[in-house]
This record gives sequence, C-alpha cells and structure tokens, in this order.
Amino acid sequence: MTAAPKTYDVRTHGCQMNVHDSERLAGLLETAGYVDLASVPEGERGDTADVVVFNTCAVRENADNKLYGNLGQLRPHKQRNPDLQIAVGGCMAQKDRDTIVQRAPWVDVVFGTHNIGSLPALLDRARHNREAQVEILESLETFPSTLPTRRDSAYSGWTSISVGCNNTCTFCIVPALRGKEKDRRPGEILAEVEALVAQGVLEVTLLGQNVNSYGVEFGDRLAFGKLLRACGDVKGLERVRFTSPHPAAFTDDVIEAMAQTPNVMPSLHMPLQSGSDRVLKDMRRSYRSAKFLGIIERVRDRIPDAAITTDIIVGFPGETEADFEETLRVVRESRFSSAFTFQYSIRPGTPAATMADQIPKAVVQERFERLVALQDEISWQENRAQEGRTVEVLVATGEGRKDGATDRISGRARDNRLVHVAVPEGAQRPRPGDMVSADVTYGAPHHLLADGALSGGTYSVRRTAGGDAWERAQAQPAGKPSVSLGMPRIGAPAPVTPAAPACGA
Repeated sequence: MTAAPKTYDVRTHGCQMNVHDSERLAGLLETAGYVDLASVPEGERGDTADVVVFNTCAVRENADNKLYGNLGQLRPHKQRNPDLQIAVGGCMAQKDRDTIVQRAPWVDVVFGTHNIGSLPALLDRARHNREAQVEILESLETFPSTLPTRRDSAYSGWTSISVGCNNTCTFCIVPALRGKEKDRRPGEILAEVEALVAQGVLEVTLLGQNVNSYGVEFGDRLAFGKLLRACGDVKGLERVRFTSPHPAAFTDDVIEAMAQTPNVMPSLHMPLQSGSDRVLKDMRRSYRSAKFLGIIERVRDRIPDAAITTDIIVGFPGETEADFEETLRVVRESRFSSAFTFQYSIRPGTPAATMADQIPKAVVQERFERLVALQDEISWQENRAQEGRTVEVLVATGEGRKDGATDRISGRARDNRLVHVAVPEGAQRPRPGDMVSADVTYGAPHHLLADGALSGGTYSVRRTAGGDAWERAQAQPAGKPSVSLGMPRIGAPAPVTPAAPACGA
C-alpha cells in the first residue's frame, strides 16, 4: 500500500513580496512531493500539515509576538507528533536567526530571505539529523523567479523585477534583511510576463522594494518607464500594476509611460510616510512635502482618473503637533483614495529605535484616530464622485465576503477600487477572471456598489482567458493553478570568481 504524501501549509505574514515568496515556497514543496493540506478532502485531512512553514514579516508592529504566539500554538501538536516539521522563513528569520530556535526549540528549520530555494533540503537534513537546521545567507542565493511556483490565482500574478533596497530610512529594517537592490534584466522580466499570459494571466503586478529605482544596478535610470512601455506590447496582458515606488526616485518619464500605455492601470501607490519636512529629514526620506505634492499634481494632470493611495506613519520620534498638522495638510491636498496608516512602533536594529523623544502611546493613538477620520472622510467623498460611472471590474475570489447573501460578485476596477456588482436575475454570471462592466450606484468609504443593472443600467460580461484559466484550475488541488517551473536566466552566465589559492600555493 502506497503511503499518503506528506502535506504542507505555508502561512504568510507581511507584504506582497512575502506573498510572492510564499508562492515559490509552495512550488518548491510541491516539486519535492508534498501536497497542499487545503487540497486534501476535509474528512481525510489532519488538524495540522506534516510541514508548517511561517513566512514572516519584521516590519509590522508586534511581528515577533505574533510569530512566537503561532509557534506556541503548534508546540502541543509537535509533542503529539514528533515527525511534524516546523519551518520559519522570511524577514523575522533573517533578523532573529538562532534566537528563534532558542526561544522555540521545537522549530526544525530556520531560513532567510536570500535562500528560500534551500527549504526542501533543509527539511530533509533536519529530519535525518534530528536537529534544527539554521541557514541564513547574507546575499541572494538565486533570484526567486528561477524557482518553481504555485500561484494562488489563475488570472492574476506577481512578477518580481528587483529585490532589496538601497535606501536607508531610519524606521525600516528591510534593507538589512533583504540586502542591497539587485535588478533582473528586462528580457528575463518580459519572458516571465509572457509566460504568465500564456497560462491565462490577465493582470500582472511588478514587484520591488522600490520599483521605480529599477535599473540602478545596470546604469539606466529610465529603465522602469521603458519596462512599463514594453509591458504594453505583451499581447493578452490587460492590466499592469506596480508596487511600491519611492517619491525621491519617481520621474516624469514614468508618469508619461503610465499615461501612454493603455494596459498600465490608472492607480498609483505612493508612500508619503509624513507630511512634515522635519520628520521626513529625520526619517531619511530624501524628498520633501512640496516634491511629493508636485508628483501628485503631475500624475493627476496626465491621468485625471488616477486613484492614488499611500502609507503614513503617525508618532515618529520627535513628531510635534505642528509636524502632525503638516501631515494632515498634505493628506487634505493629496486627496488619496485610501491610505494605509500605521502607528510608529520601535523596530530593534533601526536608527529610529534609539532616537530621543519617543512619543507616548496615548498621544500617538489620538493623532492616529484624527488621521483615520480625515482620510475616511476624503475616501468617502472620492468614492461618491464615482457614482454614475461605468466601471470595468476584474472579478476575483475572496474580495466580497457577503457576495453569497447579497447576490453580488466582487473585484477590482481599473483604478484598483473594490467594487461589488449586483447580478440581475437570469443574467449571465461571470467566472473569477472574467470582466464585468456595470454602473456605480453608491460610493461607500471603502468600496463601490454597482447595482445599476437592477434598474435597467449597464451590465455586461466579457469572458476572458483569465476566466478559462480559473475554470481549468478548479480541477487542480485546492483550485489553484498547477506548479510552473522557474524561469531560466537569459544571456551569458555571470563570470565565476576564481577560488582563492590554497595556503602554500
């Protein structure tokens, strides 16, 4: 009798880069013979997978507490089943290294951001040696795109154009954990985009810690705008997005590329962090509020319907009430469609962690509430301005929690706003990955309702290759696309550095 294959469960915390890395981890485990726990019929699966992988974040507040809390919950499972393997990767693993095994000795594998491709071998080694394996590389072992992947979505995909970051923001630990920026060659990126489209992907998001500095490694400061334009020539690619740019490196040629390339979407995530020039200087953000607002103005001039989102930190060390009022001023002038707002929290290892004048929690909380109230008001006004417009929505799974009860389908408009669309009785129901056009009837603070079809308004469905891909994926385990092999490198291999001669040579 053949033994049942071992199962895995990858649990992701943090940014889109981690989500993309987790797709690679799943691909590696599938290739090594493991199966996704979610693909096992409910009555046949155990409470816990045979291998549980935490892909961690070190940026969010209390990230370490969350990790060790989750590890603690698995300890009883490990005691009952010593063959259960627990692996910790990502930014927290890169930062804490041996500390993880010291605090949670039931962990089997710790691996860093630079060597995710080592996971299957480390699991085998830990199983054979019956001891924890910790492997943290200081520089990138292999670009993640060369690894197999199991994507979560059949119709939407991530493409990493660079890893690492050359900035030195005082609140951010990412450069220390992800390393200096390394750029992929444009031909490799486009080959991956074309391969995704051939599999039915309609929407690609270009990923990088600072996407618009792409090209710095090979000396072309206009490379990112050129890449956006090249994506416009990929037949079948309907939507191109990117995240996240840095205001200091954001140039007008990128705005022009966005405006002139039809499949580059009218949405832009532009992190502000603070509206105070003094605080921006202390953060080592190499732009000031006037430059930021100038970028917003030029984007809106060339792309009038663009929806602009941002990140803002409240309560950075030394932030005065006057500094905070400057942030509110910039928010009012920018009129973001939405904002990710954060209360500053100390991240050990960053310069800001040891700065004087740390702000009391009560003060930070009060400012945070004022900022959220202002942004909610602006978001609501901006969404109300969408009422009466016809929007094209890429239908997606997981976007509408109440869709079953309200008989709606949900997805993202071209400007990335979340839209819930009413399906008229007897009308064609789209598949995830299909496109729906509908009239917006109400703009709520955090989403749009498009119920126009219920009163005779627009409702049309366009079946797409993305919907076909979703349909095919339903035959696969857990309803996800099958594993894709990694992309080969294009061009001549990098020169090999000669080994140092042995002593006495």
